[in-house]
Formats: sequence, C-alpha cells, structure tokens
Amino acid sequence: MKIEWAPVGVPMERRRQTFAMAFLILTFMILSFGSYFFVAAVLFYGSLWWRTLMVIYLVYVYANHRRTHSIMDGNGWKISRNNWLFRHYRDYFPVQLVKTAELPPNKNYILASFPHGILGTGISINMGLDISKWLKLFPQVRPKVATLDQNFLTPVVRGLLRSWGLVSVSKDALVYLLTKSNDPKHKDNRDGFTSNAVAILVGGAQEALDSHPGKYILTLKNRKGFVKMAIRTGSSIVPTFSFGEVDILDQVANPPNSPVRRFQDFVKRITGISPLIPVGRGIFNYSFGFLPNRRRIVQVVGAPIDVVQSDQPEAAYVDKIHNQVIADLEKMFAKYKDQYIPNSKQDKLIIH
Repeated sequence: MKIEWAPVGVPMERRRQTFAMAFLILTFMILSFGSYFFVAAVLFYGSLWWRTLMVIYLVYVYANHRRTHSIMDGNGWKISRNNWLFRHYRDYFPVQLVKTAELPPNKNYILASFPHGILGTGISINMGLDISKWLKLFPQVRPKVATLDQNFLTPVVRGLLRSWGLVSVSKDALVYLLTKSNDPKHKDNRDGFTSNAVAILVGGAQEALDSHPGKYILTLKNRKGFVKMAIRTGSSIVPTFSFGEVDILDQVANPPNSPVRRFQDFVKRITGISPLIPVGRGIFNYSFGFLPNRRRIVQVVGAPIDVVQSDQPEAAYVDKIHNQVIADLEKMFAKYKDQYIPNSKQDKLIIH
C-alpha cells in the first residue's frame, strides 16, 4: 500500500488541530484501559494502605452511582466544556451546529440523534466538549449527552464523563433529568438555565456496526424506548441529524453474516458494546491510522415534537409519535443533504 504522507508545509493551525485530536484520542484510550490495570495493580501489589484507599474509592463510585446515577447537575465545570483544546478538536473536522427551530426553555427535551457513526462526534462536541455554540443558539437550555450506564463505573474515566456533561442512558437517570423543574425560581435553576436537553444516540451499538463512509443506515424502526420516555416525562422529542458523521472513519469490512460481524454481534450481546475496528489516518500520513479523517460534520437540530404526558403510554400513541420522528428525519435528510454532503446524489437514507 502506498503511503500518502502529510506535506511538510502544513499550516501551524492545522498542526495544532491534529495535535488536539491525537492527544484526546490517545488520552481517552489510555485512561479507558489503563484505569482497570491501575486498579488491579494497586489491589494486587499495593501496600495495605493503598489497597484500603482503593477499596474505599471503588465502594464510593458504586454507591454514588446507585444514589445519584453519577449525574452532575447544571452545566458542570465550564473550563472542561469550553477551552482551547476542545475548540481545536472542533475545528479539526470542522463540526458545525445548525438551528432550524426554537427550543423554548420552559420544558425539557430528548434529542433523538442520528446517525451514531463510529464515535458520535457531532453530538459529543456540540453538546459535551465545546458547548459554546450550543449556548449561543439555545440559551437557558442545558446540553447533556447520554451514554452507556457502565461507563460511569469505570474508575477515573467517570470523572471526565461527568465533567463533560455526559449522563447515563439508564431509565432512572433520564427520568431524573427530564422531570426537573423548569421554574426559573427553583433552586436547581440558579445558574440561569431552566431546561435540560438530553441527546440520545438511538441507534446505539447496532447502528455503529453499519457505519461506513457514504452510508446513512439508521437503526430506528424497532427503537421506541425514547418515545415512551418522552411521553412518560412530558418531554418534547427533537430529531437531530449529523451530516458527515459516517465519513470521518471507516471500519474493517463487516457485512451481515460475515465472520467479523458474527463476532461483533456476539460481543455486543454480552457487553452491549460493539468491538469496532476503525480505519482512519495517522498523525503524519493520510493512508492509515487511528485518527478520524478531516470531514465536515454538520449537526442539524430539527423542530421539537410535543407529546401528551402519560404515565402509561398507549401503544397506538407511541407508534404515532415514533412515525412522526421517522418522517421528520426523512424530510431533514432530503432537505439538507445536498447542502451538507459532497456528492449527495449517491447517498441514500436507509432506516432499519
């Protein structure tokens, strides 16, 4: 394979963006796996003092998660969600945010977000790592991103996730956030924000398995849990689509029923996580590596779909709202694909 090396004369700004990308990905990879090795090393080889501290810490993590769902109220630490590093991370692609309708801060929202892609980058940046653009477009609405519950039991990493505004996608955590008061005088809203918007990557691990450049394949037809949650909590559903999300990384070929896909499906059934093998670019080359490619991502936030609150959602009403979400996503894709996808005539939206 011929290697395409990055030219020597790359502008310094682009070099800084590449550094930010490499730093964040390497740091998160090391912390994700290294935290478990660190805990094991302390428990097996540490002194009695260090073992005791580690056990106390692990008990605290478990107990705190059971009690609070590991949710950090408010917008968390602003410096961890709006800084030099994350702005360069955004500009690497770049990632954009497009508003098509108002989100009044007098109610809470579920952002039904598609597609998942490999990393869920558009949502993660706009509503997690660099929320400056979100706060300008949607004032008084707190952005939150829902992720797997087990991520908040990972030592060290849980602290980073919480500081970035990530929350558990568990039922209890979502109910807690989506039933928060919208009264400006309520003690929980002293920060000036009166609404919570929780982004859920509905397709999840299954949709990630179908992610390949140019292929917009959504896992949605049998995913109705987010609709039921919206009805139970009286939250409006906001369809949102990240154009370009699937183009930043490819993955090893895994067509349905192939040995690779069967192995991935097996691991997903056991752990809930898809063992993807991403294919991207390197730090100094464009041919192979673990970094995403520079492709523009545009997250388009649609109009809210209001629901009638009910503790026991009727199946027919769930189907009605679910069908409206699908229809809105199809309209959004048709309306904006020519504007935000290069060679859009070759791209089709497939909903499974």
